[in-house]
Amino acid sequence: MAPLAVISLSLCFLLPLLSPAISTNSEGNALHALRRRLSDPTNVLQSWDPTLVNPCTWFHVTCDSHNHVIRLDLGNSNISGTLGPELAQLQHLQYLELYKNDISGEIPKELGNLKNLVGLDLYGNRFEGEIPKSFSGLKSLRFLRLNNNNLTGSIPRELTALSNLKVFDVSNNDLCGTIPVDGPFGMFSMPSYANNMRLNGPELKGLVPYNFGC
Repeated sequence: MAPLAVISLSLCFLLPLLSPAISTNSEGNALHALRRRLSDPTNVLQSWDPTLVNPCTWFHVTCDSHNHVIRLDLGNSNISGTLGPELAQLQHLQYLELYKNDISGEIPKELGNLKNLVGLDLYGNRFEGEIPKSFSGLKSLRFLRLNNNNLTGSIPRELTALSNLKVFDVSNNDLCGTIPVDGPFGMFSMPSYANNMRLNGPELKGLVPYNFGC
């Protein structure tokens, strides 16, 4: 075989090994896609280097002993932008902390695929649209805080299937309809629903105007 042909053949085998390892890391891809969606004026995401083997060395990212991302903590980080469906690739994620920022748009329904999620804190942003019914698939979820946003629509009845849910707060939105009473919703205090002017429930008298309809 001619020397030039040997060199060409060798390069064919070497090039895949020389490409950035992030191409084979779906979690790194998901977080890099998130970074592209966000405005980060104070550079809190500066360490998010897509050429690294995995994102476990990035600030605000926590991994387990198997290098799976289990926590994303960007609360109160002065970021804005939107979320996308690629976050569903973080299949081992247990805590998603994005509270007190300026994130807008709808909450991706794909977050309902994060089966290991224990805490979801999106409060204090500008999220709009409805609470995704797909959240009913978050069987491990214990903490769901969506308060102080611009959410509309009703509280999905599907969420009553979340038997592990301990904290639920949707106050200071624009929700409507009636409050679920089944499952864990029987134990949530009324301040969890306060200042939703079109949300109904007998116990809300004195906290919000009592107004049927959605």
